[in-house]
Amino acid sequence: MGLLAVIGGSGCQGVRDAGVIGHSEPVTPFGDASGALLHCRLAGREFLFLARHGAPHHIPPHRVNYRANIWALQQAGASAVVAVNAVGGIGDGMHPGRIVVPDQIVDYTHGRAQTFFDEDHPGGLTHVTHVDFTEPYADELRDGLLGAARARDLQPADGAVYGVTQGPRLETAAEIRRMERDGCDIVGMTGMPEAALARELELPYACIALVVNWGAGIEGGGIAISSVMRHLEEGMEKVQEVLQIIIREYGK
Repeated sequence: MGLLAVIGGSGCQGVRDAGVIGHSEPVTPFGDASGALLHCRLAGREFLFLARHGAPHHIPPHRVNYRANIWALQQAGASAVVAVNAVGGIGDGMHPGRIVVPDQIVDYTHGRAQTFFDEDHPGGLTHVTHVDFTEPYADELRDGLLGAARARDLQPADGAVYGVTQGPRLETAAEIRRMERDGCDIVGMTGMPEAALARELELPYACIALVVNWGAGIEGGGIAISSVMRHLEEGMEKVQEVLQIIIREYGK
């Protein structure tokens, strides 16, 4: 099928057991990417890896150069993108530790560069361009992620609405209640504009989300960051299992 790219989020700085066979420091028309683009190999399969928040983890969600990241992956030859995201749970069953493969997005972010089709596009703007974003995630990649998670008996949630907030602060209880009314099942800070930018470059894109906490106010009281970090560390072991399978399967 082609060359898979993995964008690692919080808690995911690489793919377990993969070897790095090269790296580059991408510079794009939209500025620098989050960090080095790693060319990796796992079980004979080559893939690309990019840490969304840099290595070490230091770039907050509202400061990630999403345009540079997606542009760099496409220029490096990526033919599809799997994104790893740590999220909070809102809907029934979206408890900490759950693996979720969302199928929809609601974007609450603001002030982020949302499109390649702007005045700084390297080809210039000769006409207004719209892209269909009815279904933000690629079905084939979603199916692959779900199949990989089921193969490890991880009981993934098939479909969810991912509400994307600005960050870096966590949400208020009232904001979570509003998101619940809006139909959101999970909440995170990095799903957009990443998914839309991939669509603009015609890169199939899907997300594997790990729930690391309940949304604010759902269980009462505040959110303990120590608990978030524990669920992140434990849950990323499951995510690693899924990534290893999807990398091995992609390209067959």
